[in-house]
Amino acid sequence: MLVTIEGIDGVGKSTQISLLADIYKDAIITKEPGGTNFGNKIREFLLQNSGKISYKSELLLFLADRAQHYDEIIKPNKNKMIFSDRGFISGIAYAMANDPALDIEKLIEFNEFALDNDFGDKFIFLKANFDILENRLNLRNLDNIEKRGLEYLKRVEHYMEILFKNSNFNVLSIDSTLDIQTIHKQILEFIND
Repeated sequence: MLVTIEGIDGVGKSTQISLLADIYKDAIITKEPGGTNFGNKIREFLLQNSGKISYKSELLLFLADRAQHYDEIIKPNKNKMIFSDRGFISGIAYAMANDPALDIEKLIEFNEFALDNDFGDKFIFLKANFDILENRLNLRNLDNIEKRGLEYLKRVEHYMEILFKNSNFNVLSIDSTLDIQTIHKQILEFIND
């Protein structure tokens, strides 16, 4: 089963994945971008060159990473528990936040191609409180994408909400301001349901 944990930077995705890894000892833990050697190179390049390449180029690099990630990590392990820190929902939402004129249906088609029409099984959407998020981001060393600012991250989350609202995916939306253990308990119940 592929469980994808979605949300913008700073909402606690890594914390929850770490807690899940402690329980599901045999689970595959991965991320996008960067779940493969190829993906790590793309991630490094994008973080170093954010703002220096076109948004279309950025989008296509993320899609290349997604296709490789699917072929190398997801597809061969479909019979195992897989937790992914981000996936195609983030990819589409970040692309739309960069350029709202993009055709969302076309982006979904691109992702269908990259993922062999396999979007995964369950999604956990950690929703931000932007006052708390601003404090969290002020405490960390921001990468070039996070440096695009809070308004940018709000747009990304807005597009995530639209994508989930207009899909038939099995999604658990959680307020990321809840305490860590409450969130963890809700996630476990959702996974085991």
